[in-house]
Formats: sequence, structure tokens, C-alpha cells
Amino acid sequence: MKHQKKGKNRLLYTVILRTVKLLDVLLLTLPFAAVWYGYYGMRIVAPYRNQGNWVILLLFAALYIINGRIYDAFLVSYQRVSDLIFSQTLAAFLSDFMLYLVCWVLSRRLPSVWPILLAFAAQILLAALWASGAHRLYFALFPTRRTVVVWEVRAGLERLIHQYGLSRKFQVNRVIDAAECMADLSVLEDAETVFLADVPSHPRNKIIKYCVEKDISVFMIPRVGDVMMSGAHRMHMFHLPMLRLDRCDPTPEYLFFKRVFDLLVSGAALLLLSPVMLITAICIRKSDGGPVFYRQCRMTKNGEEFQVLKFRSMKVDAERDGIERLSSGDKDDRVTPVGKVIRKLRIDELPQLFNVLSGKMSIVGPRPERPAIARQYEKELPEFRLRLQVKAGLTGYAQVYGKYNTTPYDKLLMDLLYIARPGILQDIAILFATVKVLFSPESTEGVGEGQTTAAAAAEDISDGGTAEKQKQETEREELQKGGEKE
Repeated sequence: MKHQKKGKNRLLYTVILRTVKLLDVLLLTLPFAAVWYGYYGMRIVAPYRNQGNWVILLLFAALYIINGRIYDAFLVSYQRVSDLIFSQTLAAFLSDFMLYLVCWVLSRRLPSVWPILLAFAAQILLAALWASGAHRLYFALFPTRRTVVVWEVRAGLERLIHQYGLSRKFQVNRVIDAAECMADLSVLEDAETVFLADVPSHPRNKIIKYCVEKDISVFMIPRVGDVMMSGAHRMHMFHLPMLRLDRCDPTPEYLFFKRVFDLLVSGAALLLLSPVMLITAICIRKSDGGPVFYRQCRMTKNGEEFQVLKFRSMKVDAERDGIERLSSGDKDDRVTPVGKVIRKLRIDELPQLFNVLSGKMSIVGPRPERPAIARQYEKELPEFRLRLQVKAGLTGYAQVYGKYNTTPYDKLLMDLLYIARPGILQDIAILFATVKVLFSPESTEGVGEGQTTAAAAAEDISDGGTAEKQKQETEREELQKGGEKE
């Protein structure tokens, strides 16, 4: 009876949430419908009847849904109101832009941009109203979930829940070590949600089985092996279920279309952004008389080294002492005034489009790392070299869903998630999602000041590393007390 009741609640939850999301799509389609019927639809070469008009409106709605999913615009329960508005604004802008191009083609002349801009302004207002109302409705209908955090390697997850504004969804009642949890699984009985933070496979599997049996939701931070398993090929052998794992070996068709995608995107981007690149080159040259470009040795597929090309954003003698340092962001005194601007706007990365054209890089893939820094990472994190299964990219999974100072271990997990299931649609989604990153200040944060090697970052996140264990032992009592207070 308990499971049946929870099943009905989940069904109700799904119906209400999907209805609210559908309302959002309808609301943001209305402004476009107004300008289509009131302006653009009357100016195309062969005006449509009702069916044609409906096709255009459905096309806008479909594009908005696709873009909204890319930018997480519908995650009411996991996103803050400001994040929802930002994501929906991006999704609406991209959808409006695409439909404006369609109107251009159908009109066979450049139509006025003002109607679509007015529609976009109305969409921003409607997105704000919907996000605020949907947020209020969700938390009025669905109470905070009783939550337990189980950890072994990664500490402090309950602080992240609070930091990212999810305390209204997850009420952390207890923070417990995996060994203590295994001693008595009944400590989870009253929980509605359990977070597993880097718990090893043996205790984790038992905890997951218990939670599924008790109808408790589980959120799990995977380890490297888990991510690699996600790309396993399911098959049958010896009349037994079998999972086959290999090094990344994409099909020839995928490699062909990926290369075509790289050539088209990099070529079009260089053509469209050439004025921006020219102005940037002049500004860098005028600022200190130094070279415009900066070449640096990086690693791509199978560890092959190549010279990555970037606009110079640091002083000419930035590493005159011979020590390779990670940037500390705005606090880094090696960055020039022009460099600060082009870094914030990501303009310093644009010359890498030439690396994509030459075939050394791809548009989407793990970011290329310097050999010396990579070796430092690998001392504490040998699995770091697994990123080199595919060609390095201008943007990637870790750049979209992480930020500049996300730990190397977590970036590795994200890169391996991408490598496990390669696909052109995933590449396109990551490319569009990169637009959101361009306007996110978190993605340009630097590492801590004084951090000169990757080892300093890696020692805190190595998979079961000694440094992490020692630090967590000293924090354990404090964390458990904090969990009980919450």
C-alpha cells in the first residue's frame, strides 16, 4: 500500500509539473504568434492559410522546447528563479532568432527586426512571471524532502545543497559515514531522498538495493569506473547478460559527420567573427607592442602534442621563472588590461578555430591540457589520461556543466561522461549550451592564488587519496553535528 500511494503521488507530481511546463511553452509562444499574425505572416511571398500558420507556431514551440532543455529552462524544482529566467531568456532568444531567419527566407527580403524584438521583450516578462509563479506553486504543493547524505571520499555535500539554493527541496536531517550506514541500514528508513557522495561500490550497492526496496530516491555522484560503465555495450553471451567495455571507438560515420561539423562550424565562425578578431588583434598590439598570438604546447587524442593558438591575454614574460601556473582569474596580475576583457568575453579562445580547421582539435571535446600540468595531475590522479581517448575540443561537457576552478577529478568525470556516449546530437547540444556559459561569471573564476601546479589541486580530489582521507577525518565530527542541526 505504501508503494502504491507513493506511485500515485509521483504520477500526480508528473502531471502537474508537465502541465506547468506546457503553460510556459504556450505563454512564450504567444508573443511570437502575435508578431507573426500581425506582421511577418502578411509579408511573406505566399501568405499561408491556417494550416501553414499553425506549422510556423508549432515550429517555434518545438525549437523553444529543444533550446529550453539544452539550457535547463524547465527544471523548476532544481533551479533558482533567476536561473530559470536566464535560461528561458536564452532559449527564447535563440528560438526567435531562428524563426526570424525563417521569416527572412519566406519573405525573400530582410524583414524589420523591431517586431521580433518587441516579442522577445514580452517573452522575458512572461518568463519572469512564469518562473516566479511555478516556483511558488511547486514548493506549495510539494514539501521539502527528508534527506540523508552518505559519504566516504567526498565530504561537504550538504553545504553544496544549501549553496545552490536546494535547501527548500532537500532537508538534510543527517550526514553519515558509509561504514556507519552499512552497520545499520535502518537509519535511512525515514528518508525520502539519499545522496551518495563517492561511496565505494560494495557499500553503495547495498544501500541502493535497500533504497529501491523502500522506495527512497537516490542521487549518486559517480566514480570513474561508474562513468566508464555507462558507455558499456549490452549484449548476451553464454546465455548470460554481458556488458562489453572498450576504449572509445566511434563509428566511421560518426567521425565523418563530426569532421564535417567541425569544418562547417569553424569556417562559419571565422567568417562571422573576423571583424571581432581583427579589432582584438589591433588592441593587443597597441596595448604593449607585444605579439598578438600566443602559442602553447597542448595534448590531444592519444597524447599527441600540438601548438594551440590563442590571443595573448598575459604579459609577454608571464612565466619568465619557468614555472607553469594555473590562472587565478581576475586576481592574476599577469593578465593585461586587454586580456581581462577578452578573457571575460572568451575572445582569447577564438584563434583555436584555426586548430579545428587543421584537424588538431574538434569543436566539442575535452579541453587540451599542457603536458607538464597533465603529468602533475596524473601523479595524484592516474585516470586523468583517460581524457585523451578523443580529440581535444574548443568547448566541452566539463566547460558547460563545470566552471574554471572545478576540480580536475570532477572535470575528468564530466569528460568521461561525454566520451562514454559520443554523438553528433550531443555535440550540437553542448555547442548551443556553451552560449549560456559565455554569460556566466562562475565559469571564469580562477583557481586559488599561489597554486602553481596541478598537484596542488589534484591532491584534494584523488580517488581515495590520503590527503582527502586525513582532511575528512578531522571534519567528520563537525559535519555530522552540522547535519543533525539542519
